[in-house]
Amino acid sequence: MAKRDYYEVLGLSKGASAEEIKRAYRRKAKELHPDRNKDSADSERQFKEAGEAYDVLKDPEKKAAYDRFGHAAFDGSMGGGGPRPGGGWGGGPGQGDFASAFSDVFDDLFGDFMGGQRGGGRQRAARGADLRYNLRVTLEEAYAGLQKTIKVTSAATCEACDGSGAEGGAQPSTCPTCSGMGKVRAQQGFFTVERTCPTCGGLGQIVKNPCKSCQGQGRVPKERALSVNIPAGVETGTRIRLSGEGEAGMRGGPAGDLYIFIEVAPHEIFEREESNLFCRVPVSMTRAALGGDIEVPTIDGGRSRVKIPAGSQSGRQMRLRGKGMPALRGGGRGDMMIELAVETPVNLTTRQKELLREFEAMSEDNNPESKSFFSSVKDFWDSMKS
Repeated sequence: MAKRDYYEVLGLSKGASAEEIKRAYRRKAKELHPDRNKDSADSERQFKEAGEAYDVLKDPEKKAAYDRFGHAAFDGSMGGGGPRPGGGWGGGPGQGDFASAFSDVFDDLFGDFMGGQRGGGRQRAARGADLRYNLRVTLEEAYAGLQKTIKVTSAATCEACDGSGAEGGAQPSTCPTCSGMGKVRAQQGFFTVERTCPTCGGLGQIVKNPCKSCQGQGRVPKERALSVNIPAGVETGTRIRLSGEGEAGMRGGPAGDLYIFIEVAPHEIFEREESNLFCRVPVSMTRAALGGDIEVPTIDGGRSRVKIPAGSQSGRQMRLRGKGMPALRGGGRGDMMIELAVETPVNLTTRQKELLREFEAMSEDNNPESKSFFSSVKDFWDSMKS
């Protein structure tokens, strides 16, 4: 039977890049893998055919010869066969070790079939898991920083067996199934597959006489009190890492880390934007009209005097420099923005109403914004009529 074109085998067109060739082979290898096609007698042949095509097209020298002469570049009809990897001429792609074609994508492909597990190294001591702790602080605490004690329940090293998992602290023995490698091998088709040892779970060791306190795990649940330094300037989303304060590792393995995620609670008076603070301050209509001084609170518990210019309107902002939040990694402090909210009086007495009506009759020229707006409105209505 005549050989199929290598580009056709991989579903490519001539001129495909090295990356495109690799991706195409990966797709074909997954699609045609014998483990996925156990009922197809032709799958292994097609799988090998794809590997042979990739073995040629991945090599620039072989690919150049194939692009020029086709299969004749390797079948000896041109006097000596195709180019050998590393120089010279000789046998075709099917005469070498097929694993050379498979090796370039072995890691990725193996990850799909074996859940990312590869290799046979020992894993006697497994690292403990990292932990997350959510900590809520007030805006005042975020401003000043603080030392806070938290309680964390996690897996800690068993004191009865000193983390070995064996009664009396005895050392675990080598797993007889995998001889301590943590992996077992099985022949599948034409290559060998490694899997995690089912007896020891990949640890390479077994405990014959498990510790009664931890049931052979080498660790037990335990509540611990930890002191955490919260630096000034933290904000929601700030992450603090405490190395080695996570869960204890299996069989004496290193502990994981503890990550503390900060949430700053909303404040009744201040709103925060990065290192700046905003404070909305209500002022009376007469104070806004006449001007004057007001006292506003600051986040450190103090007071600042602010001068209100006469004729101030709602929404006017004034800046107090250096009265905001400290920068987390240094660099000074932010500012505090005061926003005025001019308040309309309510629950007026009869006399107050009389005075306001008298004031309104006398203040036609004292409201320039209103005068300008209603003048524009009149012009608009007149233009619509015409």
